[in-house]
Amino acid sequence: MQVDTVVLDVDGVLVDVADSYRRAIVESVERVHGETIPKAGVQAFKDAGGFNNDWALSDAAALFVLAKREGLAMSLEAFTAEIGKHGGGLDAAEAVVAAALDAKSRERAYGDWDPNHLREVFQALYLGSERYREIEGGEPPVEASGFIADEPVIVTPETVERLTSEYAVCVLTGRPEAEAEIALERVGLDIPEERRFTMDDWEEGKPHPRALVALAERCDAEAVAFAGDTLDDVETAVNAREADPARTYYGVGVLTGGLTGEEGRRKYEDAGAHVVVDSVNDLPDLLDG
Repeated sequence: MQVDTVVLDVDGVLVDVADSYRRAIVESVERVHGETIPKAGVQAFKDAGGFNNDWALSDAAALFVLAKREGLAMSLEAFTAEIGKHGGGLDAAEAVVAAALDAKSRERAYGDWDPNHLREVFQALYLGSERYREIEGGEPPVEASGFIADEPVIVTPETVERLTSEYAVCVLTGRPEAEAEIALERVGLDIPEERRFTMDDWEEGKPHPRALVALAERCDAEAVAFAGDTLDDVETAVNAREADPARTYYGVGVLTGGLTGEEGRRKYEDAGAHVVVDSVNDLPDLLDG
């Protein structure tokens, strides 16, 4: 791939979040509602699309648990498949529940659903009590050491050096700014503010192409490679090609997130990935500046 700009997702690309963000989803739902989904079920929501925001994914998982209590006759796989058919995301999850339950059952499910409290518990588990007080303000709803401290680094210093010395490097992530800062500092990647898009910078979220196109414009790019660990990441690159045909956009799927092995490779290719790599550390060898 002949490119002048490389855009990187954070979660599942630079750092491994299987035991941090994904664990926080599962455990926050269980702490708030007494039941939860299996960790493997998180990927089913991701594959349905529209869940770049893990708070929204937690809300949808909680809604599934509560709807099951009220008689929802769907497996998790069937539920997430229906979400995909409705366009993905939390609004689609609510539409599926609305269609599947009668009025009284819906009322009881929604009466127990508390996204605000769920988010607070999620943040306390993920950040830990000390960081929660610093970033969120106030006292955490639960005391925790913080899953964020357990995120293994995927990208190597050699990869960071090769990419930053040869290309304009940007970051496009669903993390809030403060949490993105923590991850970037840990991996040793110094990205100017104008070359970042975080959750705080745009409302649409992936796979909407606005942020990726904006980064390309800011770098005066002719060709961009965007590496991510979800189908939404690849579809963001596909959508950017349509929105900005004057530039070339390559979607790169990495197999260090929720999508792994041959099945993950096939899903990326079906979504329009230009190339699939085992790790972001394989990326520099595939690029030609």
